[in-house]
Amino acid sequence: MNGTNLFKIALRALANNKLRAFLTMLGIIIGVASVIAMLAIGQGSKKSIQAQISEMGSNMIMIHPGGDRRGGVRRDPSEMQTLKLEDYETLRTETNFLSAISPNVSSSGQLIAGNNNYPSSVNGVGLEYLDIRQLKVESGEMFTEGDIRTAAKVCVIGKTIVDNLFPGKDPIGQVIRFSQVPFRVVGVLKSKGYNSMGQDQDDIVLAPYTTVMKRLLAQTYLEGIFASALSEDMTDYATDEISEILRRNHKLKATDEDDFTIRSQQELSTMLNTTTDLMTTLLACIAGISLVVGGIGIMNIMYVSVTERTREIGLRMSVGARGVDILSQFLIEAILISITGGLIGVILGYGASYIIKVVVHWPIYIQPWSVFLSFAVCTVTGVFFGWYPAKKAAMLDPIEAIRYE
Repeated sequence: MNGTNLFKIALRALANNKLRAFLTMLGIIIGVASVIAMLAIGQGSKKSIQAQISEMGSNMIMIHPGGDRRGGVRRDPSEMQTLKLEDYETLRTETNFLSAISPNVSSSGQLIAGNNNYPSSVNGVGLEYLDIRQLKVESGEMFTEGDIRTAAKVCVIGKTIVDNLFPGKDPIGQVIRFSQVPFRVVGVLKSKGYNSMGQDQDDIVLAPYTTVMKRLLAQTYLEGIFASALSEDMTDYATDEISEILRRNHKLKATDEDDFTIRSQQELSTMLNTTTDLMTTLLACIAGISLVVGGIGIMNIMYVSVTERTREIGLRMSVGARGVDILSQFLIEAILISITGGLIGVILGYGASYIIKVVVHWPIYIQPWSVFLSFAVCTVTGVFFGWYPAKKAAMLDPIEAIRYE
């Protein structure tokens, strides 16, 4: 019996039991759709995180005071005062792998302009901070090196600050009061919107770091140093160089631990990607359980089909059908069920992914390999779970099968 006839016989058998065939497919349909949707959400989250890190600068390096203490260990206050302006100046003049560097200090409180007020913070930074964080001045100008030397009371603000303190007004030249200190607005940053973490990137006030240190915080130490490597490939070299210079500046012995912590965007990216990959795998495994359940459903229905058609099998074998023909017939039925269910599942998976994107506003990214993998798994599932019932049918004794009631 040729393959075309076997295919027609299998199609006819499924057409005679449409509802049962569809219900058998349902497990495969749900499984494939779930796997595609879950992988789309996981990969979408990964892409979103990578885009966010790229926006912040993929070669950005963050230096914080205090050693690398993890697990919620409380730090001594003196450990948070280990970065000084001298460290910034030394790094600025001696490093070979940095394209930009800026100190960072911050003070939180209430911003007041006329009758409007808004809770935020003032970040004290250097001129190169804009390049490191990929920020641009849209109107007005950035404060100058002279403003930093004289600790001038000037600032550059983001769109969120403009909307809350100066609705419908030009903020350039206006005054914002913070902790009783008046800051004159000299520039407005170009809007960047919310990042993938839900943080408002336009809720920002930048001022000369000398102004924040002297007039707001009255401190001589830095809360951090931001830097940018010459290229992403040179980040590790830059990190090693920074570590060497800071250890020398802080007069640390070879046996002493670092009293500072260096973090790069590459490290953050790797950590977040590992987390999202783990979550994606977990979600895909949970969704994959539906495929196994669907396969068990195929095996169950094929067993029922073999039992119901025992006399038919006996008649076919008595008129010359071989065991391999019977095996092929039932195997084709199982494969047709799984492939048809897989195709419907792929369509539903795509649809569900885009519904999630539109309704819930989650980022999605459907990779071709996830569709191929889901389809391949459901095909293998059909063969695996359909093989044993088909083998059982092929091994029936024709005489006993004809006598079966």
